[in-house]
Amino acid sequence: MTAPEQQRQRLRGLTRTALIDACLALRPSATTDPEERTRRLVMQRLARRIRDLTGEIHAADDELAALVHQHMGHLLQMRGVGVITAAQCWVSWSGPGRFRNEAAFAALAGVAPIEASSGKNTRHRLNPHGDRALNRALHHIALTLQRWDPETRQYVAKRISDGKTRREATRCLKRYLARKIYRALENGPSAVTEAA
Repeated sequence: MTAPEQQRQRLRGLTRTALIDACLALRPSATTDPEERTRRLVMQRLARRIRDLTGEIHAADDELAALVHQHMGHLLQMRGVGVITAAQCWVSWSGPGRFRNEAAFAALAGVAPIEASSGKNTRHRLNPHGDRALNRALHHIALTLQRWDPETRQYVAKRISDGKTRREATRCLKRYLARKIYRALENGPSAVTEAA
């Protein structure tokens, strides 16, 4: 932002990778102006830091993907479940026997319904407590399924036609997903093939 307009115009239309390469190619010693030299030096340092951190992020992503494929690859066979969401479910689950049943896992995830009835209206709402990272993972899976899976869209449409709001239908879907993922975690690959 503080670079001269001529330099900004040269860098403006570049992709992120090309911009980093262009900043890395800047030579601070090629100018006698101390302000310009400092600006080039700072841009070069920032570009180097961005490149190095991006490399570390990609390496960590690769390591995480390898771990999930090795230990919980069967979760990745489930529709809507990616590496990050599978890893979060695995970490929150911890190991076999931690939960007495799938309802306890759902309660930890914050997707067990809490009654919010009033008068003649019988309603349930989401639980705001529990493992919020696990809840977020289930929410991402639910959003992915609602967007891309026709069966899930039919399920949500049926719930809405039964008188539920879209939020309540999503709550029901997240509760179903918690049950399905718990079974896959506890029972291994056989639970995924049975559920499919």
